[in-house]
Amino acid sequence: MTAEQLDKPHTNPELSVVVPVFNEQDNVAPLVGEIVAALRGKIPFEIVYVDDCSKDNSLAVLKDLMATTPELRVIQHVNQSGQSTAVRNGVKAARGTWIATLDGDGQNDPADIPKLLDARATADSGIKLFAGWRVNRKDTGSKRWASKFANAIRSRLLRDETPDTGCGIKLFERDVFLDLPYFNHMHRYLPALVKRAGWQSVSVPVNHRERSTGVSKYNNLGRAWVGLADLRGVGWLIKRSKVTAIREVPRA
Repeated sequence: MTAEQLDKPHTNPELSVVVPVFNEQDNVAPLVGEIVAALRGKIPFEIVYVDDCSKDNSLAVLKDLMATTPELRVIQHVNQSGQSTAVRNGVKAARGTWIATLDGDGQNDPADIPKLLDARATADSGIKLFAGWRVNRKDTGSKRWASKFANAIRSRLLRDETPDTGCGIKLFERDVFLDLPYFNHMHRYLPALVKRAGWQSVSVPVNHRERSTGVSKYNNLGRAWVGLADLRGVGWLIKRSKVTAIREVPRA
């Protein structure tokens, strides 16, 4: 494929970059620009933003960007539904066979998407999830401690062999994701759910940046209480899973 062909918007892109967003008006334009800079001319791609009923000007900014960014598509929730639902609806709307996800706050670096694609290029076909691993986190000390504690408990209970399941930047096969059980906060348990489905995942070290504007939508205590309930649910799903290889019987 020529550079000119790669620069055109595609109805059947190889990659869809899905970004859920809620009240991130000042982060939208810089992040879209970085995604375009990281991918344009390298792979046929689209960007799918999912606005979760933002109360600020996020949607207006996205509408303006659509006029100058042909790769950009925007989905809007009719009712505020949370990050997992936004990710899932973005993946359902996506046209790419592979999905890259980014948090809308700008802390994930779009320049790491090619790194995940490179990891996929040399990986075994059974690996369907390439999960970002924030080796040098730029969050507050309390948030880093809470995440480290939660990761340790999750790893011990679910045995998902993942050091950082909460990182927003991931690369996965669209059909595999849509075959996973859906529930609120499922985006935090993708390695365990992918393993439950009979596939594999790998962790790839990625960059992590300080939030430059806006405020976090989560607090440590609220996330901890929700996480305990989620852990029990995912543990139950794993215990009740059954993966069986199939083959079609040829006609005689």
